[in-house]
Amino acid sequence: MAYTHKKSMDMFKRAAKVIPSGIYGHFTPALMMPGHTPYFISKAKGPRFWDVDGNEYIDYMCAYGPMILGYANRKVDEAFAKQAKLGTATMPPTALMVELAEKMVEINDCADWALFAKNGGDTTSWAIYIARGYRKRNKIVLATGGYHGTQPWSGSNHTGVTPNDTADIILVPWGDLAAFQKAVENNPDQIAGVMMTPYNHPTFAPSVLPPDGYWAGMRRVCDDNDIVLIIDDVRAGWRLDIKGSAHSFGFRPDLACYCKAIANGYPISAIVGAEKLKLTASKVFHTGSYWGNSPEMAAALACIEEMQNIDAAGICHERGKQLREGLLELATAHGLQFDVSGPLPIPFIRFTNETNFKRSQLFVKECILNGVYFAWHHNMFLSAAHTKKDIEQTLDVADKAFKVVKKQFGS
Repeated sequence: MAYTHKKSMDMFKRAAKVIPSGIYGHFTPALMMPGHTPYFISKAKGPRFWDVDGNEYIDYMCAYGPMILGYANRKVDEAFAKQAKLGTATMPPTALMVELAEKMVEINDCADWALFAKNGGDTTSWAIYIARGYRKRNKIVLATGGYHGTQPWSGSNHTGVTPNDTADIILVPWGDLAAFQKAVENNPDQIAGVMMTPYNHPTFAPSVLPPDGYWAGMRRVCDDNDIVLIIDDVRAGWRLDIKGSAHSFGFRPDLACYCKAIANGYPISAIVGAEKLKLTASKVFHTGSYWGNSPEMAAALACIEEMQNIDAAGICHERGKQLREGLLELATAHGLQFDVSGPLPIPFIRFTNETNFKRSQLFVKECILNGVYFAWHHNMFLSAAHTKKDIEQTLDVADKAFKVVKKQFGS
């Protein structure tokens, strides 16, 4: 029987009275399927969560990425709890800061040092400060439509942002090496850094892998013009490769930003960089009261160790391959024009013969109402906790959802 969400709806009405938008930011139900989507959950374990109405879901959003080993992972949670008993927001920090930095340098082949914060936006801002401080230049190149957080410079916000906030930002299409080269030529000795995601993962659009030679060309242009090459690996980091997504795509950035999967849901982020930037990084005063919290660092160490032990990236690729191939096979069998884009562990689904997302929304709605939590507007995430059986169950639900789409829209 399809799920209902009465308790979720009632709770949302309460929330709207005391919280702007009820549920704000990227967790807003307006981005999912209002009225057909769980607004609040009661618990989560492994690759599943249960909403306040008692409905169970196989989760393919993984909290927009942080869950990589499964919700309530025993090893990570025990490491956090053990360290929390020894103190949390302490000053000075604990030795775990050193251990975690050493681990980041060990596993990431572009890292000679590491610094820690709380959110991805903390580290992307940090990267810009370092680039500008190192090169003594003001301008930063970003991809049109890219997402690096909600800071004024990133272009994600509109309310409260002034033209001056983005005056030194240059936008170029992602993946267009010639456009980047032209921007450099038009702004000689003015560009401090360029920040890009390792592959293009926009919202409401298919994911795009880098064209042949793109990253080698970006590296060459940056080297030739003394520009700091920054990778925002907040979203993709460690699902593609334990050494970082840059390693997966065969290049070495000057700075790399991480968050999401670093501690399986505990709030910590990291920026790593090349030796040449270490002195400048030491001069940037960018900090927060909770950035040195040791329980999160213990969780991160446990998470990284477990990812290494089980080859989490390999599992995510394997499960992603099973899901992608299964969905494409089912869609073809139903005579539907359907595509799955992006790397295997981070898929984006869409119907290729539409521009209004109506088919995608109906498909996702039918999946959610039958226990599979998909998204139509954003890439999804596989985790090392998803099993072959989970994927098989998911495909059974997807088969029924494809039938509904075919009945309503035809091919």
